[in-house]
Amino acid sequence: MEMAFTVRLLLLLVSSFFVVPILVFSQTDGKVAVGASLSASAGNNSSWLSPSGDFAFGFQQLENKDLFLLSIWYAKIPDRTIVWYANGDTPALAPQGSLVNLTANDGIVLTSPQGEELWKSETSVGVVAFGVLNDTGNFVLEDGNSESLWETFKNLTHTMLPGQDIEKGGKLSSQQSETNYSKGRFQLRMQDDGNLVLNTINLPTDFANPSYYASKTTGDLNSSTAGTKLEFNSSGYVYVLRENGEKFNLKEAETVSARSYYLRATLNFDGVFALYYYPKSSTGNVSWSVVWSLPDNICSMGVDSGLGVCGYYGICTLKDDNRPTCQCPTGYSLLDPNDPYGDCKPDFIQGCEEDELSPTKDIYEVRVMNNTDWPSSDYMQLYPFTADRCNESCFADCLCSVAIFRAETCWKKKLPLSNGRVDITLNSLAFIKVRKGNSTIQVPPLPSPGDKKRKNQTTLIRVGSALLGTSIFANFMLSAIVCLGFLLIYRNKRGKSNQHVLDSNLRSFSYEELEEATNGFKEELGKGAFGVVYKGILQIGSGVQVAVKKLNFVVQDSEKEFKTELNIIGQTHHKNLVRLVGYCDEGQQRLLVYEFLSNGTLASFLFGDKKPSWTQRINVAFGVAKGLLYLHEECSTQIIHCDIKPQNILLDDYYNARIADFGLAKLLMMDQSQTHTAIRGTKGYVAPEWFRNMPITTKVDVYSFGVVLLEVICCRRSVDMETGSYESAILTDWVYDCYIEGVLDAVVDYEVEPLQDKTKLERFVMVAIWCIQEDPSLRPAMRTVVQMLEGVVEVHVPPCPSPYSRTG
Repeated sequence: MEMAFTVRLLLLLVSSFFVVPILVFSQTDGKVAVGASLSASAGNNSSWLSPSGDFAFGFQQLENKDLFLLSIWYAKIPDRTIVWYANGDTPALAPQGSLVNLTANDGIVLTSPQGEELWKSETSVGVVAFGVLNDTGNFVLEDGNSESLWETFKNLTHTMLPGQDIEKGGKLSSQQSETNYSKGRFQLRMQDDGNLVLNTINLPTDFANPSYYASKTTGDLNSSTAGTKLEFNSSGYVYVLRENGEKFNLKEAETVSARSYYLRATLNFDGVFALYYYPKSSTGNVSWSVVWSLPDNICSMGVDSGLGVCGYYGICTLKDDNRPTCQCPTGYSLLDPNDPYGDCKPDFIQGCEEDELSPTKDIYEVRVMNNTDWPSSDYMQLYPFTADRCNESCFADCLCSVAIFRAETCWKKKLPLSNGRVDITLNSLAFIKVRKGNSTIQVPPLPSPGDKKRKNQTTLIRVGSALLGTSIFANFMLSAIVCLGFLLIYRNKRGKSNQHVLDSNLRSFSYEELEEATNGFKEELGKGAFGVVYKGILQIGSGVQVAVKKLNFVVQDSEKEFKTELNIIGQTHHKNLVRLVGYCDEGQQRLLVYEFLSNGTLASFLFGDKKPSWTQRINVAFGVAKGLLYLHEECSTQIIHCDIKPQNILLDDYYNARIADFGLAKLLMMDQSQTHTAIRGTKGYVAPEWFRNMPITTKVDVYSFGVVLLEVICCRRSVDMETGSYESAILTDWVYDCYIEGVLDAVVDYEVEPLQDKTKLERFVMVAIWCIQEDPSLRPAMRTVVQMLEGVVEVHVPPCPSPYSRTG
């Protein structure tokens, strides 16, 4: 438990702008005695100062008053710019009440309010006699002979200060964002060959992609021109020092003296390495100014692999201050709305398999953007070509998502797009394929047996319209051909066998087809109350992955009812529902064919080895709520799921929640007309009315959603007898007790990210408690649940969900 708590605190979560005044006490010489300590407290924030008072060491309180960052900052600047923070790539965030102590044997030690060690400086040899914060901004631990045992200058974060250097093998790491100090995807590295480079890494690993800037200060083994280290001197020069003593300045620019200005060289979260200055004499609200920055244009940096400034599909644009901004192209949106530099996602599904499944081929439109390119996503180059032909070639190619035309050359690109940028020097056109309409995120149904003939009919019509306007004779001949085509289609239609096709365009499969697709029902994906699910591949195009469910019941003499219910399921279209694409109704066999979702179930996502982020969990909760709202109120026929649980919620490629198995409860009950109140749910998620012979309404799903919402919040199963405590084994009871006692931090196991917005955390917990009320009439409808989660409707204090079991 202690180790888990420490790891969670060291996994960096979002910090914020610092707004709380910091109280300090000064030392005349910057020295700190062994035994000295500082407390992370909202009412008593103190720090250790350098002799001049320019720098401070201590806790920077974040906007959330329960979290603090152990750091060094400019004490005389209003915004208290941080230049160093403890534990580098996984910064040590400390809850209120944490302590930092200076000890003789371990140096600087950071502990939680419970006394757990969060971080220490780890001096390897010697005994610490005292610490000293120099006027250079370097905090040094020294022994009795004033020899350095440990110093912040040797433990690099994102910033260099005058007097600091980076030896071979050393690196600066960018932050993840302006307000998130965890490791970002940019590095400044002094390589062993003497070359200073800027490069991206592929998080969460340290795999380095090719550099987008290099000093080229390399040489042969015996060369005296190879670089030895990166230095930052007090005259404002940042340079690579060569073996022969020569200096290679990173940028030829006007120098700024450290005597009159504060100077810092920072690798920003967006990959720009910049030298900044700030006048020491300033008394007003002055901001940092840039002396120079590298590279000159971060958007146009030559990245051949990995990501650039913007995430996948993003487009980088350079601002006037040489800093970049990112935006998503038309038809795409941010995967995380709170991360404007993160990945974008298409608001539709595109690909050869999806195009093949579409009931119509006229599904795309083209948007044109000027001087935009994703240079590392090409898969075909066409030359010589025209702009119109480039557009048409991409439009007709299911692999092509974007085509770039420039200088008689067409570059066709496929997903995912990376390193996008806008550059007026490109003189190019970008043709972007976007699906028509607002409902294109839905997976289209598999083609029915008549689709091929309809396609032929459509082709005849298109040919006819394309040739209108030619000569009278040609039009006469065309009319004859079109009429003949319609006659053949009509005769063929009359002669075909009378085959039943559902109104919802679900495809009817034979048992043999599905047996072949699943390789004899070999690979089992899961099983539940309704049946067993197998992975399959339909031989359409290059192969379409599907999930095939064999229903574990046989309904005699009920083909009409079975198809009626399938029609209802097949007509549901929502981005938070798993799409049913076909079925088999052959003899004793009843099978359903669904789209295949590769990211598995919500259960494996929540209860696996790695805890999902709070943002991911919140998005899942909203997705499930909106999917249930659609089933209850917005689809043509109301559907009660009856078995909402994490195992029946799947995740798509972008970790959006998709509800599975909806509508199957009624299918399962068709042969049990006398037992409509038989329990259909799963232990831990079942609403009390199942046991009380009460009417089954949509409120049973609301109850189950409340339990799932608590699991999403806590990343704990609804019933967990391995917690070691009887009081916390039943999640619903334990969370309510925590809510009443005002200890919601325990509900999320002291996880920092949700605690940064306790208002939202409390709102979500209160909504869940309203959903799990034993009295169905007290539970809100799913529309109200969604509105409460969004903060649109006020959430009142909920009553005890099980008042009768808690009396006495």
